[in-house]
Amino acid sequence: MTKIKICGIMRDEDCGYLNEFIPDYAGFIFAKSSRRYIAPQKALEFRGKLDRRIQTVGVFVDEDTDVICDIARSGAIDAVQLHGSETDGQVQRVKALTGMPVIKAYTIRTAADIENALASSADMLLLDNGCGTGESFDWDYLEDVDRLYMLAGGLTPENVEQAVRKYCPWCVDVSTGVETDGIKDCDKIRRFINAVRSQEQLYNV
Repeated sequence: MTKIKICGIMRDEDCGYLNEFIPDYAGFIFAKSSRRYIAPQKALEFRGKLDRRIQTVGVFVDEDTDVICDIARSGAIDAVQLHGSETDGQVQRVKALTGMPVIKAYTIRTAADIENALASSADMLLLDNGCGTGESFDWDYLEDVDRLYMLAGGLTPENVEQAVRKYCPWCVDVSTGVETDGIKDCDKIRRFINAVRSQEQLYNV
């Protein structure tokens, strides 16, 4: 069953939408350069409002390891996502210091980018077109991926069913694709989650 991550939670209303449909993961953006940035204290508040079945992921971009550890210790997040130019050594250090699963994001442009991602010691790969661009990369590169991964970039309620059916990613990660005018859209979240879970129902027939 493909898991679902809704990233870029910014409002109380977003927590309400997720509690209604229960995706597997909710993403908090801690990169101050992002328009979806939230402060660590706000993330902790949202964690308290989210259904406990939803795991929370902190998204960091080239952040100081001490900052990551402080947020991890606060109880706001269940996993760490590194979405910058972090080295594999930094990935291993964050894993060791936080004791949390670490997701490492990779921008995919060529087959060589896939090879680089596959060498990562992260617990999970996130394959994306970039940092929050809302665009997809050439999904044909996924044919060469032989380990579990999250698929991100350009996913929408209209195309996620095809992505899940053809490539069977371990998880699909969406932010822009379930927004309207930059704000999370309850109907788009519902349709996105239903599209993914419709494939689960087909596999169980």
